[in-house]
Amino acid sequence: MKFGIWDHIDRSGLAIGEQLNGRLALAEEYERAGFYAYHVAEHHGTPFGLAPSPGIMLSAIAQRTSTLRFGPLVYLLPLYHPLRLYEEICMLDQLSGGRLDLGIGRGISPHELRLYGLDPQEAPDRFRETLEILMEAFRSDTLSYEGKYFKFKNVPLHLKPVQTPHPPIWYGALTPDTADWTARRGMNLVCGNGPSTEIRAVTDHYRSVHRAHLTSVTGEPLLGMQRQLVIAETDAEAQQIARRSFRVFRDNFTWLWKHHGDPLAEKLLPEDFGDVERHGEALAGSPATVRRVLAEQARDAGVNYIVCRFAFGDLSLAEITRSVRLFSAEVMPALRELPEPDSRAT
Repeated sequence: MKFGIWDHIDRSGLAIGEQLNGRLALAEEYERAGFYAYHVAEHHGTPFGLAPSPGIMLSAIAQRTSTLRFGPLVYLLPLYHPLRLYEEICMLDQLSGGRLDLGIGRGISPHELRLYGLDPQEAPDRFRETLEILMEAFRSDTLSYEGKYFKFKNVPLHLKPVQTPHPPIWYGALTPDTADWTARRGMNLVCGNGPSTEIRAVTDHYRSVHRAHLTSVTGEPLLGMQRQLVIAETDAEAQQIARRSFRVFRDNFTWLWKHHGDPLAEKLLPEDFGDVERHGEALAGSPATVRRVLAEQARDAGVNYIVCRFAFGDLSLAEITRSVRLFSAEVMPALRELPEPDSRAT
């Protein structure tokens, strides 16, 4: 079992510079605690994400850490010029000595895509074309491509990543159908929020397809579940902190949707932290509680990667750091000993 961090960097109420610098200090904390990777989300025009240029945040993290892997989860491919993005990916991998993990996606918020003047209906095609161009660039010294949105002819590619042919690729999956697409390409996977039974349907389907189509590959990619976590000395204290900070997080999460008068705003996320916790997407408690529940959920979900979301809402740096240290000292060692997931796929 490996452990990662996923961070939206939603607005906490601190001055933005202070909040961003706090995240750099947390990256050092994550490295000391033994986490495998730090993943940062990309959002635009919303307090839900203060890292709209993930590469800038990640370049700073590259200089503050030495072993922690990192990457976007995800780069919103429809928003990028593919050649410009290719060069950024190569620079980040070179600056970090080959520690970049490349998360890709098309974007789930139509409001964010429209901020860039894009028709959300075009996003899937733009995503596919940009990904094709990136893959062609990784395996070539010159780039030639002719598509619907972009055309290149004999563009010299002097930059290459350290990791060949490219950094490990990550994708977010909500359904077994999405897992099918990623499994055929050998991508790492982080499942969407949800109970362990829903995640198990995704991981089982992934393993079935991966083993059938990539028989020459040794081992399997990382298959992760994400959980919003608050850990304190007692269940009562952790619950109190989580309820407070979740209210701020939810306001940030729904802000852009409300700003556009979208009726989905109130359906995106329950108002009460307890409802999210009961659904299996979050957990607040003592180390013993978190250790027990996470072990059960990981076994039921069939994952080999647990993605923790310790920083959200108005949680203070001290509260986040305490969660990380308690997790590292009293939760992580036991979860590392969980047996390899067994596939229930037929």
